[in-house]
Parts: sequence; C-alpha cells; structure tokens
Amino acid sequence: MIFLILQLLFLTSCVSGTFVVNVTQTFYQAEENQNITLEWTFSTRTDTNFSSINTICHLFNKKRISVLFELREGVETRVSQDPEFTVRLKWDKDLLTEGRLTFHVSRLRTNDSGFYVCDIHTSDGSNSRNCWLNVTAAEELQPQRPPESPQPESLRRLGLIVGGSAAVLVLFVSMACIVLIRYKRITHNAAMHTGSLSEKQTIRTYISLSESEHKVRLSNI
Repeated sequence: MIFLILQLLFLTSCVSGTFVVNVTQTFYQAEENQNITLEWTFSTRTDTNFSSINTICHLFNKKRISVLFELREGVETRVSQDPEFTVRLKWDKDLLTEGRLTFHVSRLRTNDSGFYVCDIHTSDGSNSRNCWLNVTAAEELQPQRPPESPQPESLRRLGLIVGGSAAVLVLFVSMACIVLIRYKRITHNAAMHTGSLSEKQTIRTYISLSESEHKVRLSNI
C-alpha cells in the first residue's frame, strides 16, 4: 500500500514558480549487466553556479528505498548513498550548470528496477520528476530451446537392426552381381569355344566331300 501511494505521489510534480524539472525518458528497459544513462533536465539562468544547486535522488521499489545520489551546494556527498551505487554510478559535473543532471549506471542488476526520483533545488525554486527503470534477467531474454526427449531403447534397437539389415542387403546384392558377371563371362567363352569346334568340323567335312567327289570324277575318266 505504501508503495502504491508513493507511486501516485511521484507521478505528480510540484512546481515552484517557473522552475521546471523534466526527464529525458519516462521509461527505460534494460538487460542485466548492461549499462544505462538516466537524465534529468531543469531550467537554469546564465549566472547559475554549483553552489546554488542542491539535489537528492532516490530509488523506490518493493525491496528497498535507497539514496541514489546527493548533492549539497554543488558538492557530492556519499554519506547516505546506497553502497550498491557507490562504484557503479558516475555523473557529469560539467553538464550540471547547463541544466542537465546525468547519471551513468553500469552493470545493472535486477534489483535496480524501480522508480528513480530526483528533487532538484536552486535559487529559482524546486521541483521533482521520476522515471521508471525495468531491468530484466539475462536468461529471460534469451530464447529457450525445448528439451530434447530421450530416445526410447526400443527405437534405438530398431535403428540398429534396420541399419544392420541394410548393410547385409547391400553385401548380398554386390556378391550376386559379381557371380552374375563371372557366369556371363564363362558362358560367353564356352559359346565361343563351341562355335570354333563346329566351324572346324564343317571345314573338315567339306574337305572330305571334295576329295571323294574328285576321286569319283577321276574314275569316270
């Protein structure tokens, strides 16, 4: 309930005079371990100096309320700063007199999610604005691969049997082809040999007939 009330309060800015504070973005989305830049802008005059600027920034979420940054008369103080931001937060001092309060937060964590509110006070007045940062865990943004279902033992055995049968079939076909080729060669050689014998027998018979006919002709003379 307290958190909801704080949200409603922070969504409404309190303007004093013509002094205005704004945020560059109202919502930030980031991934764990990434870096991010948060920025507030406020109205300034040409004679604005560091000593006239005071600000305090808080992080509000369901787990904690912590001081993000505090500036007193242009001087940063870390007495009340949350130790989690002591090393990870940097700010641009040179931009402050231009009306820009810029934070660079490194190595984001999921518990950095929440409302960031900055109250800025100058000689011209005071005002506050907030923005929301949502930091998502790295594994949540990565596509999840469905787990591979284990292969049943029966399917594995069937695969082995089919593979073995295919190998035996290939071997059998190869052997049959070799036997068929050898058979054709033997049959062809035998046919050629038989043909040669028949041809020689025919020649011998023709020669015998010719000799007999020649003898008959001589006897008739």
